[in-house]
Amino acid sequence: MLRKIRIALAIPVFLIINCLFLGITFGLHNYLVWAARIQFLPAVMATSVGVIAFWIVISLLFGRIYCSTVCPLGVMQDGFAWLGKKQKKNRYFHSKEKRWLRYSVWAVFVICVIIGFAPVTTLLAPYSAYGRIVNSLFRPLYDLLGNGLAMIESNYESYHFSEVQIWMRSVTVLVVALLTLFCLAILAWRNGRTYCNTICPVGTTLSFFSRFALFRIQFNKDKCKNCSLCERNCKTSAIDFRAGTVDYSRCVACGDCVSKCKFDALHYELRKQPIRATAIETSKTDEKRRAFLAGTAMAVASSAVAQKKIKVDRGLAVIEDKQRPVRQTPILPPGAVSQKNMQRHCTACQLCVSKCPNNVLRPSSDPLRFMQPESSYERGYCKTGCTRCSSVCPTGAIKHITREEKTAIHIGKAVWVHWNCVPLRDGVECGNCARHCPTGAITMVEMQTKDGTHRVPSVDESKCIGCGACENLCPARPFSAIYVEGYTQHIID
Repeated sequence: MLRKIRIALAIPVFLIINCLFLGITFGLHNYLVWAARIQFLPAVMATSVGVIAFWIVISLLFGRIYCSTVCPLGVMQDGFAWLGKKQKKNRYFHSKEKRWLRYSVWAVFVICVIIGFAPVTTLLAPYSAYGRIVNSLFRPLYDLLGNGLAMIESNYESYHFSEVQIWMRSVTVLVVALLTLFCLAILAWRNGRTYCNTICPVGTTLSFFSRFALFRIQFNKDKCKNCSLCERNCKTSAIDFRAGTVDYSRCVACGDCVSKCKFDALHYELRKQPIRATAIETSKTDEKRRAFLAGTAMAVASSAVAQKKIKVDRGLAVIEDKQRPVRQTPILPPGAVSQKNMQRHCTACQLCVSKCPNNVLRPSSDPLRFMQPESSYERGYCKTGCTRCSSVCPTGAIKHITREEKTAIHIGKAVWVHWNCVPLRDGVECGNCARHCPTGAITMVEMQTKDGTHRVPSVDESKCIGCGACENLCPARPFSAIYVEGYTQHIID
């Protein structure tokens, strides 16, 4: 029964998380984002006291059921472990807790969270790791399938599916996602939840509480026949059938051992024996627990990839793709408030990147802002009526804003590059930037040059909100003649 309850709880949460990242929400993403907000580390970064307290209480009562029911990375590992058991049954064995590795990784993670060293915290965060895997590897496959169905439907004048643009948001994130998936798949297929009990900082944190759980897996020594099936089916290597003990700091209450016992010697029930610490002293546990809950994360720093070659489209049939300009300050999405707020809260889970309908957000490749979202306008611009990223962010890195509030937020300012502007370079009338500016921040004024008088853009920075419509729709290639520089602190009218 315990195993069935665990599966019944895990499947819907796992499906909802995947639907959020794949975009299969049918307009209900605001009602489904709870599955992301109840994740433990995002709740810590968002300082959601209620969610944090809930999981601590649950761990004290029932053990680490969070890891086996709510964490999508844990559920994915269970899937790989299930495939491994199909190839070889009863494949696990008891092993002692690798404290030196487990608590060393946890201590490094806590320190990096406190000082805001993003490369380490984003790599170790379990929910973020799963988000990168889905967004970088599975989302393109889903979009490719949708485009194929849309093409087939169009032949029959049916349009349930629509084509979407598939493009590489970040090679770095793709490589990280591939390596993460490969390593987790091998570890889970061979040894079950090795990652959860040696590397995962969330699992280690919850283990401080689960070791004192009121309800737990317990042996009935009178019935036990020492068949070892419980130990050989424990994917956390927490059961020692010879000693009749369970390491509750590693047990995730999955119920596999109970279902495999043929002699009714294992039960998930109210604790009977006295509490025995299985990892470290209580004083050290309390100290580390306070350090973790007090932590903050992610650094936000500077600059994108520089480019050298500059060309302008001169009416040719083939138009070059736009390339990112060199920005002195990255553009943070509306609702991010400031680089400091992003540094404190973002876990680089990629949910905002996945949900952006305008192809504006992408992961940063900058080592100091590793995989955190930033805006760039080569493939679209931030439309004033869209607040999707702020509505799905589970950590508070992008605060929820309304459409009306968004129009009053200045995330950057437009900068005109006169030597690349079409009227000055080619003597051709343009004015695209002024025509498409939603706030009227750009006007066309006359400029006298040695070649004559030309109408060129003039930017009123007090009106510019940094939406990027001018940059995106500028006909200059591969770099726009007008681009947006971000603000470290957003300005609100």
